[in-house]
Parts: sequence; C-alpha cells; structure tokens
Amino acid sequence: MKNSQLYKGSLNTIIMKLLEENSRMYGYEITQKVKQITQGELNITEGALYPALHKLEADGVLSVEVERVDNRLRKYYKLTEHGQRETVNRLAELEEFIRNMQTLVNPAPNPDLQF
Repeated sequence: MKNSQLYKGSLNTIIMKLLEENSRMYGYEITQKVKQITQGELNITEGALYPALHKLEADGVLSVEVERVDNRLRKYYKLTEHGQRETVNRLAELEEFIRNMQTLVNPAPNPDLQF
C-alpha cells in the first residue's frame, strides 16, 4: 500500500500537518520525514509533492522563503495564518473520516439493527 489513492487524497493534509509541527521545511525534507514517520510505508514522490506544494502556495495556505544553502537556493515552505486555520479544519475532517471508516469497516455489534 505504498502509494495508494487513499494517501494521495490526503497529501495536502499530510504536508500541512508536518509544517504545523516543524514550522518550516523544504521539499526533500518533507519526503524524508514522511518516510521516517511511516517507517518506509509511504513514499511521496517529487512528482506528487511539488504540484501539491505549488497549489497550496497559490491557495494562500503556504508561503515560501528562499535561502542559499551550500551555494544552492533552497525553498522553505511554511504555513500562513490562513494555512494554520485551514490545517485545524483539515485535520478535524480527516479525524472524522477515519472514525467513520473505522465504524464502517469494524462496526460494533448492535442487536437492534436488522437487515
């Protein structure tokens, strides 16, 4: 289940959550952090990450800071104020979705329900 559609649909929320926890990050750092947290179960490709970062930036969720590191320019992404509020909303939606999916996949026995 390395790169299923379920993960792809949650990519923006994953990025926003990481930036909420880490203040600012650059693209490669995001991919490595996800790999570390999931113990290699989820690999975010550059082809998926950078379009998501650019869309979040265009939507006013992220801002970009450019710094010179080892004689190269590196883009750091961080949440805007709007992005911080949006992260709270997205995480609440995701938690509700997960609860609903758990209920559907593993319903508690209910003797009152008859099909």
